Amino acid sequence: RLGEEEDELSEVEPDAVPPEVREWLASTFTKQLQGGRRRNEEKQRVDEWNFNLWLLHDVSANTPLRCLGYEFLNRYGLLHKFKVPPASLENFLSQVEAGYCKYKNPYHNNIHAADVLQTIHYMLSQTGLMNWLTDIEVFATLFAALVHDLEHTGTTNNFHVMSGTDTALLYNDRAVLENHHISAAFRLLKGDETNILVNLSREEYREFRSLVIDMVLATDMSSHFQQIKAMKTLLSLPEPTLDKSKALSLTLHCCDISHPSKEWRTHEKWTMNLLEEFFRQGDKEKELGLPYSP
Repeated sequence: RLGEEEDELSEVEPDAVPPEVREWLASTFTKQLQGGRRRNEEKQRVDEWNFNLWLLHDVSANTPLRCLGYEFLNRYGLLHKFKVPPASLENFLSQVEAGYCKYKNPYHNNIHAADVLQTIHYMLSQTGLMNWLTDIEVFATLFAALVHDLEHTGTTNNFHVMSGTDTALLYNDRAVLENHHISAAFRLLKGDETNILVNLSREEYREFRSLVIDMVLATDMSSHFQQIKAMKTLLSLPEPTLDKSKALSLTLHCCDISHPSKEWRTHEKWTMNLLEEFFRQGDKEKELGLPYSP
């Protein structure tokens, strides 16, 4: 089992991560108990299921996605493998983070994106999944997690359809937000100063883009039960053959909605933020004379 062996990736020292953030990522936290005694040390590491994204958000001055983006792309050796220009990476991650903050959403924001990115890292590193994947597949998986809700409007697909937004018209009422997230990400890559894929071969780029599209589209909740049914059917076969794209798509979808399986205080905080976002949509529906979404 990977978790029982020494992780060679932990020896990598990403020099792009701010020192204070790197120190926090590797540090041990102790909390005061009543009476002035200290309890046993509690380690917060990026390869733990209940990693504290809210604390990272605070110590990184609201740049958790940028910091984890550096950390993981470097940790998996992808920056070196695919010759990612440092300046392009800095610009790309900064603009992605800004895109998540565009609408000031309580839930679908840069902290949520960082949470999903950290969770997909957990799935890759702690289950041995990364040993089944090629470098380009690992790159595409981390990238998809990074951008999966880019420029989210804080409203649902149904709201876009019912209110007839330009985005709904552009994507013909189908997977409206998911299509936009993908499009926004690849538009960023078109810029000379933000193209982190500049040194990929044509074949690598096509494979990368295809995987990212499949994975992000699979985060559409309307396909949830279809994905579950398809996977259950596949696993019931005597000799199932697993399609990598579908497996990675389901994995990202699971990470996207994973907080109910984490510790209560984390789940409760995410739930209250999501409720606030839904109630804001309800206010918009009232203003537009639309029926309230369930």
